[in-house]
Amino acid sequence: MNWLLPDYIADALPAEAAHIERLRRLLLDRFAAHGYELVMPPLLEYLDSLLTGTGQDLDLKTFKLSDQLSGRTLGVRADTTPQVARIDAHLLNRQGVTRLCYCGSVLHTLPASIAASREPLQIGAELYGYAGIEADLEIIRQLAGTLEIANVAATRIDLGHVGIFSALAEAAGLDEESEQQLLALLQAKDMPGVAALCAGLAEPYARALSVLPSLYGGSEVLDRAAAELPALPAIASALQGLRQIVETAPELPFSFDLADLRGYQYHNGVVFTAYRAGYPAAIARGGRYDGVGKVFGRARPATGFSLDLRELARLAPALPAKSAIVAPCEGANPALQQTIAALRAAGETVIELLPGEQCAEGLRCDRQLRPAGCGWVIDAYFPN
Repeated sequence: MNWLLPDYIADALPAEAAHIERLRRLLLDRFAAHGYELVMPPLLEYLDSLLTGTGQDLDLKTFKLSDQLSGRTLGVRADTTPQVARIDAHLLNRQGVTRLCYCGSVLHTLPASIAASREPLQIGAELYGYAGIEADLEIIRQLAGTLEIANVAATRIDLGHVGIFSALAEAAGLDEESEQQLLALLQAKDMPGVAALCAGLAEPYARALSVLPSLYGGSEVLDRAAAELPALPAIASALQGLRQIVETAPELPFSFDLADLRGYQYHNGVVFTAYRAGYPAAIARGGRYDGVGKVFGRARPATGFSLDLRELARLAPALPAKSAIVAPCEGANPALQQTIAALRAAGETVIELLPGEQCAEGLRCDRQLRPAGCGWVIDAYFPN
């Protein structure tokens, strides 16, 4: 049937669309109040620009097509962050810290999970130009605040640091193929597989890589990691950064997963994932990705987070529908038109009913304008 949509693509009908839009405005206003400026990158651009520094995962998610004007390959964005990095590095070209936010659709070749959309409405915030752990903490607090303002507070925020694995892989002398195999095993928490792959590596790195999948849980994980991992400077620095985040923000529900290496080719520092009790998937992700703007002319420190606003709206409690006032359709009546204009300016919804029209299903029409003397008054409305 021609009117059916592709799999994992869906319309947003009025009630859902209104809910999403209220959340979008609420969240963007929150970002603006914290100094994050809104940018609107295009839906598609040249593929090499979209995929710069993002690794194979994003390449596989990206729809590709040929540009009939230039003959070059275009990509429909699967993630907005590389575009925002391009804007920061190449177009804004500011010195010092830059805070940017965005909201727009992205498109995936395959759904991330059986319940996910292939067209997430991605909203996020990025902070450029500051390499310290304080920037990571600001972004994590932005993530937590975003979820709280939507009444979908995170019950767990997993922290990790890809620098731990990269330091171990380098010290162990892993070639690229072995590193990729080990990444997949760690992500699956396949401890027998990890142990088998590491069997031929030198100590203490074989044992350290084998123990990574078990380093998840509460704050005791950091103490265990310090005791069980080699005393490499990069590992000590990563653990100290994670400890600083937890000590500075004790109000947040932190836990740890030092084998969470999603986006390993892309991230290079602190990474974090937010979860909510009773919901099986992550509701937001983020992390540090220094140097992503290098190809655009400036290798800037960067950290940020994003989430699917459509999915957040499904989890967020619905706000009551705004009530509306109905009015007769009398365009030639100046007094009526002035009254309607004043009500709309004050934030009211006023619907001028066409002859014979009833208030539409889905709209909460509870008042009406009726003539009284030389003017108009508001009365209760009881539709037929």
